[in-house]
Amino acid sequence: MIVDCCTRVFNVPEQLGRETAESVRRMLALRGGRLESTAEAHERATAPVAASLVHGFRSKLLDAGIPNEFVAEVVRSAPSRIAGIAGIDPMAGDAAAQLERAAELGLVGVSIAPSAQGFHPAHSDAMRLYARIEQMGLPLFVGRPGPLVASGMLEFDRPVGFDEVARSFPRLRIMIGELGWPWIDETLAMLLKHPNVHAEISGVVSRPWQLYNVLLSAQSLGVLDKLFFGSGFPYESPAKAIENLYSVNVFAHGTQLPAIPRTALRAIAERDVFAVLGIDSPAARAVRRGSTAPEADLSRDAR
Repeated sequence: MIVDCCTRVFNVPEQLGRETAESVRRMLALRGGRLESTAEAHERATAPVAASLVHGFRSKLLDAGIPNEFVAEVVRSAPSRIAGIAGIDPMAGDAAAQLERAAELGLVGVSIAPSAQGFHPAHSDAMRLYARIEQMGLPLFVGRPGPLVASGMLEFDRPVGFDEVARSFPRLRIMIGELGWPWIDETLAMLLKHPNVHAEISGVVSRPWQLYNVLLSAQSLGVLDKLFFGSGFPYESPAKAIENLYSVNVFAHGTQLPAIPRTALRAIAERDVFAVLGIDSPAARAVRRGSTAPEADLSRDAR
């Protein structure tokens, strides 16, 4: 069964900050179409997967927030199919209180965005937060809530910035979003170095040629087994992301280029993020029982 590691739900893009909302609108103007990001749209879009993780977001820097209480409401709408990840800003004075409140709400992980929150991954305030997250046995997700913005501090998103974090907290399970783009090679090095560092493929899964090359690199380094499926909803649909993953070998057809074994692609799609990251929730238990709604077989024609 497929679990989507990376989705977000919000009512209007301004919840991501005014600057991010403008970036979203520019992106939509280039692509065409419109953004459907509400809980109802999420429910429709995630029909092909067994379960999904919905991430919150908070940023003092961008004056933005998808409240954790809202994430908890989304989870309550379908607890056997959704697990909530708390959005916490380590630079906020109440970050520790946010974490305790997130646990009370039943959220099962923490999501941060260093560039959008304006902090180096090893900032002392962040390190204190990680210590508590590790103590509570929660996983840490690292990602961005939307397109890049001018005021974001992009250098803070470099995956090697988490090398000190992973060394200092070896029991902390870290999931790097979007394969750490644009520093994908750094992400692969982190996966090779640290047992508890993993990555999900959202963002990159929308760019099939880049995805193909990344998977070849991961295969050569022996870290394909540390990659997880993420669609990046609402910027990509889970259905399209699954199709892109399973059809990635189209670039090798009729050429001497190497292909990714189909068993490896299926393993990425179906890897149990709940089990690997130690997440216990109604959705995790439903996936273990195999009692969630069956996924559509989107891989059948993507050969």
